[in-house]
Order: sequence, then C-alpha cells, then structure tokens
Amino acid sequence: MTSNDTPVSESPFHHGPTDRDQAPQFVLPLVLHLEKTDPPARTDALRTAARAVLTILSDERSLGDGEWAAAMRDWQDARIRKVVRRARGAEWRKAAALDGITVTGEDGAEVRVFPPIPLDGWPKELAKLQVSGTDLEDPGPPAAPDLSGPVLWLNPEVDMSAGKTMAQAGHGAQLAWWELSEAERKAWREAGFPLSVATPGAERWRELTVSGLPVVRDAGFTEIAPGSCTVVADHPALRR
Repeated sequence: MTSNDTPVSESPFHHGPTDRDQAPQFVLPLVLHLEKTDPPARTDALRTAARAVLTILSDERSLGDGEWAAAMRDWQDARIRKVVRRARGAEWRKAAALDGITVTGEDGAEVRVFPPIPLDGWPKELAKLQVSGTDLEDPGPPAAPDLSGPVLWLNPEVDMSAGKTMAQAGHGAQLAWWELSEAERKAWREAGFPLSVATPGAERWRELTVSGLPVVRDAGFTEIAPGSCTVVADHPALRR
C-alpha cells in the first residue's frame, strides 16, 4: 500500500522507487470493531476508516511537538503503509485501551486508529489480531454519493477485501488532505470530515483517473498487482 505527497515527483503515491524506500518503514494500524452478530455495513466501514486517518492527521498530538508528532513524521517520510485488522469482544476492549482514537461512522461502524509503528514493532494486543476475514456487505444498495462534498471513488474493476479497501480509502483521504490549503483543511475538520465512498461506472472511472484529481496507486504488497489504481480522491477544492 503506497501513499501520496506533493510535489508529484516526490509523492509516495507515485509508483516506482523513491528516496522514501530507503527510509525506515512504518505502518499506521487501524482496527475495525467486528462482532459476529452485528457486523458494520461495508460502505460505512470504508467511510469511517477514511475519517479515522483524517482525524489522526489533524489531531494536535500529531502536530508540532505533540506526543505522536515524531512517529507521524517518520511514517510520512517513508511509504505511508496502512494495515487494517479486526477485533471483537475482549480483543476490541484491549485494543481500545491502547493510545489511539476511535472514530464512529454514520451507521455505527467503529474504527480505532493508532500512531504509526515500525513494521516489526506491533504491540502484542494488535499483533495477534487477524488481517484476513474482514468481509463485509451493505444491507442494501449504498446511497448515492453527495457530489457537493468530498468523494472517494473506488476502481470498479479491482476486487479487494473490505480490509484492503478500507486501507485504500484511508490513502485517498490522506492524499486529498495533503493537497488542501490550511484553510481548506480547517473547514473540512470543523465540519467533521464529511465524505462519501462510491464506485462509478467504468467510463466515469476512466474520466476520473485523467481529471487531474489525486489517484492512489497500490504498491502491490497484498491482493492486487503493483501500480493498480484503486481510488480517486475527489474534493470540491481540488476540482480545478
């Protein structure tokens, strides 16, 4: 899973070798609360994962001399990998006791995001959580996206698990965040990071990928081929 930054020539979302590959590699852990009897809706989980990434990026602990700032800088200096795991019952309660932020979705999905850690530095409470098996469904057709606000468009031709797609949605949200001015970021944050996640038709997807909006290209570590376009990050301020 790769990431983005500006300018494009230095972007972690820019596919191919970069100086960031030589830096120590970190990962941003996200944990989905997934009970057997009451799983969240897929689209709500995707939205919530994206909002969780935005929330930690903008948290005062991640900025300046904040307690998470050094870890956030180290992570963003390398490939901004994200890994989504799942937890239920006592596992979720133990994860929720660790330093981090829990974000709740519009329809009740819960995602907890933690400060970045080294690739081999997972806390024991998170290391034992499962990555696979995060299969979610929507109870009905998702509502049409709010085109007046930010939209994360998913590639209709790439098949990914819910966990993988949550990570990609997080990449897209982060990409949009980095492209915005401080005033635009503040407005989005104060509004509670509203956003939609939607899958366009094939023709619309092709238009989006050449529209000048930021595009997430996956590094190909899991599930899909390297360089696959997974998400187009659409924000009103970026629609030139």
